[in-house]
Amino acid sequence: MATARRTISDQPRRVFRDRREAGRVLAGLLGGYRGREGLVVLGLARGGIPVAWEVAAALGAPLDAFIVRKLGAPGHEEFAMGALASGGRVVVNDDVVRALRVSPQQLRDVAEREGRELHRREAAYRGGRPPLELAGKTVILVDDGLATGSSMMAAVQALRELDPAEIVVAVPAAPESTVREFGGLVDDVVCASMPTPFRAVGESFWDFTQVSDDDVHELLTTPTVGIATARIRLAETPADVITRCAVDAPSGVPPYEALEEVIGDARIVLIGESSHGTHEFYEARAEITKWLIEEKGFCAVAAEADWPDAYRVNRYVRGQDRDASADEALSGFERFPAWMWRNTVVRDFVDWLHARNSRCRADGRREAGFYGLDLYSLHRSMREVIGYLENIDPAAAQRAANRYACFDHTSADDGQAYGFAAAFGAGLSCEQQAVEQLVELHRNAMEYARRDGFVAEDELFYAQQNAQTVRDAEVYYRSMFAGRVSSWNLRDRHMAQTMEALLAHLDRHSGSEPARIVVWAHNSHVGDARATEVGADGQLTLGQLAREKFGEDARLIGFTTYSGTVTAASTWGGVAERKAVRPGLNGSVEELFHEVERPEFLVSPMISKAAAEPLDAVRLARAIGVIYLPATERQSHYYHVRPGDQYDALIHIDTTTALEPLETTSVWVAGETPETYPTGL
Repeated sequence: MATARRTISDQPRRVFRDRREAGRVLAGLLGGYRGREGLVVLGLARGGIPVAWEVAAALGAPLDAFIVRKLGAPGHEEFAMGALASGGRVVVNDDVVRALRVSPQQLRDVAEREGRELHRREAAYRGGRPPLELAGKTVILVDDGLATGSSMMAAVQALRELDPAEIVVAVPAAPESTVREFGGLVDDVVCASMPTPFRAVGESFWDFTQVSDDDVHELLTTPTVGIATARIRLAETPADVITRCAVDAPSGVPPYEALEEVIGDARIVLIGESSHGTHEFYEARAEITKWLIEEKGFCAVAAEADWPDAYRVNRYVRGQDRDASADEALSGFERFPAWMWRNTVVRDFVDWLHARNSRCRADGRREAGFYGLDLYSLHRSMREVIGYLENIDPAAAQRAANRYACFDHTSADDGQAYGFAAAFGAGLSCEQQAVEQLVELHRNAMEYARRDGFVAEDELFYAQQNAQTVRDAEVYYRSMFAGRVSSWNLRDRHMAQTMEALLAHLDRHSGSEPARIVVWAHNSHVGDARATEVGADGQLTLGQLAREKFGEDARLIGFTTYSGTVTAASTWGGVAERKAVRPGLNGSVEELFHEVERPEFLVSPMISKAAAEPLDAVRLARAIGVIYLPATERQSHYYHVRPGDQYDALIHIDTTTALEPLETTSVWVAGETPETYPTGL
């Protein structure tokens, strides 16, 4: 049975710039066939020829056209009742013929007409050259995509009569059902993307201009083997270019001169991670952040963490709380996944920040804070709003308690249960109450702010952001049942708005120097969505919003790894496990970086312009969140990206280790027995 190679596409989206780029992506997935004796590439004319030329040139194989003509039903030409392929092979859909009552004579007339066109095209394309000998060869059949698959089916059946040793079907895009059907008919199926639902092949391309006869003739007369093409294959590979442009980054920390070149005078630096449980990502990010605070004047870390929990840490690092240690200050992170912030790396960073701020207070220098950006803290934020008002305005606290009582029909901190009940009419919608409380708190802000001191103003800001979080979380939890994109966008917009509010708040106390913030979040939030396949669905990200708002004042840095171990759960709410990370897939950013002759490095077109070209190609990229499912990794953890547009710089650490939670369980300590990839034997 052939193996279908797929991505996580869940909507039709434009993945490829044009057919030529799609061919280069396919060539990367077909790398295992390079150098195989008796290899031939056939492109289905006309649309498949530009794709096939790139495949043939990359594999060093001869190229030929394989022509298939649709047999349109009389009076209903848009319906294919069959197809005619090179060699005279006719494939008929008997169901369509019967349903439309097509007579045998009508079928013969259509087949003869299309046969004449097929012969005309063969003559025009080949210019008198005979077709390639295919008996005993490994034949890769390439098209620009499959919809119903009728043309490819005709090609496969016609090709079988020529007695090839193997038949491989390779396409950039196709519906999963069609790929599965061909998987049982040919020796291998290679498909770069399988959008669901699948509407049309053209929706996977930005440029789907029709291919002309002249285009086909030109490509078929351009060698894919021999000295001329050998130069193409022997030229620098993308990995060679990256090797030349990369800057060594021991343990993921580049030289500060390189960071200076990337970051410059940016006010916001977003630093990602391709998993929520990799020690090296957290450690390198913490070291880079220390440099940004000490040398570049950054005054805040804003993390993908709940606002109340992170603010408890902020009070500790500023010496404003009764917590006696970083471990105690982090104890507020109880919600799954606690290990994201209750881990040894974050604990050590919080200890460093606490000690550093103590020295700053003694020297009269500016301190740095720790804040959260996320919105999952619906009930806790309500309690914090009420608690703040009880100390400053008891009557307002009672009004807040009355409004927030609307949420009491759901269990504490179960925002999803509230959202489900409100979305489907099984419970009250508390949107109005959340908005009213937010409006009142802002209306009274000037009065509350009259209290002396920055600490009082900071506490007011904290309460206002809690009220904003309640309002946004209420909308978010209702939207969870309306669609993934809408809820994702609400969350990232909330994080962006919180980041902007924090920047404005800190600016009021920054003197002549503007406030600067480091953001810690997953790559899927830090990267610019416009450079990914999910952007075509309207999904946006914090990184995209930061670029749109701040332009050159924002910098996006991502992390990648090829293999190792990771801390993750198997289900939402599950126990933290130490899991083995499978090697990066063919055609992925991770595989490309693995081929670079450096174990840890930074690459950025801002440092070396030559890096732009290999980073501009569409590749798969891995995203491991708090859940990691190796068995379905291709579907659940990969998507298409243009890494050069997604980030300003990427840091790769080839082999990484699992993040250590502060509370390790016997399951985490035991770890996972690494399977033998990819067979599992």
